[in-house]
Amino acid sequence: MATPAPPLLTLTTDFGHEDFHLPRLKAQLLTTQPGLQIVDISHSIPTYDIVRAAFVFNKVWQHFPKGTIHLLSVNDYYQPRGRFLATYHEGHYFIGPDNGIFSLLFGLVPEQTFVLDDYAADAPLYAIYAGAVGHLTRRKPFHEIGLPATRYTERLAFQPVIGPNYIRGTVVFIDRFDNVTTNISRELFERVGEGRGFQLQIKRMPPLDGLSFNYHDVPEGEPLCRFDADGQLELAVNLGRAAPLLGIQVEDMVQVEFY
Repeated sequence: MATPAPPLLTLTTDFGHEDFHLPRLKAQLLTTQPGLQIVDISHSIPTYDIVRAAFVFNKVWQHFPKGTIHLLSVNDYYQPRGRFLATYHEGHYFIGPDNGIFSLLFGLVPEQTFVLDDYAADAPLYAIYAGAVGHLTRRKPFHEIGLPATRYTERLAFQPVIGPNYIRGTVVFIDRFDNVTTNISRELFERVGEGRGFQLQIKRMPPLDGLSFNYHDVPEGEPLCRFDADGQLELAVNLGRAAPLLGIQVEDMVQVEFY
């Protein structure tokens, strides 16, 4: 008989790598479940930034096999007596604080969502998470992890504003190459544009009026716009850094006008 694969757990936190918070959490998780396979998604989320955490995490989690446990530890102490949730969605398990991050991930929080209320209010964070992960890795019935969540914190994400001839969106992410991702999807762009020409305007940069397939479609140092692998409209500079060069920051407005 084949040996079952060790449980797989992903970690997304705002802990960074400079102090003891991350290794202590990992130590407690491995003590609770020896052999646990831990995969780091990111620990460089800006502190308390659940919007950035949701964006990064949503790019990744569906690529893991079903049955994976995902632990999101960002802005855990969002209020004096905060709650923690465990939810099951599309074959994956998710654990994290009830601070709005789940509504950013899924819109409506999945039906199978439970409050981790079996832990003392003053329990250390790592003990709360390790207890929940241990419950799942020992394959206990999921509904026994806590009481059903009858309410949860909602956080609304920025949505584009559309008109007959325009889409007004925002910058939602800037990666380490300073490429700029907007909240304008290919589906929305094609639905509103209906095959028409367009101009993309952001800040004081000259308008862009064509889509590129890859970064090298324009000369080195020139700006471009394209759809990334996830179908989001992106601005970049070939072999350059778009955000500082063009003075772009997260939450800046970007407008696409069709003609």
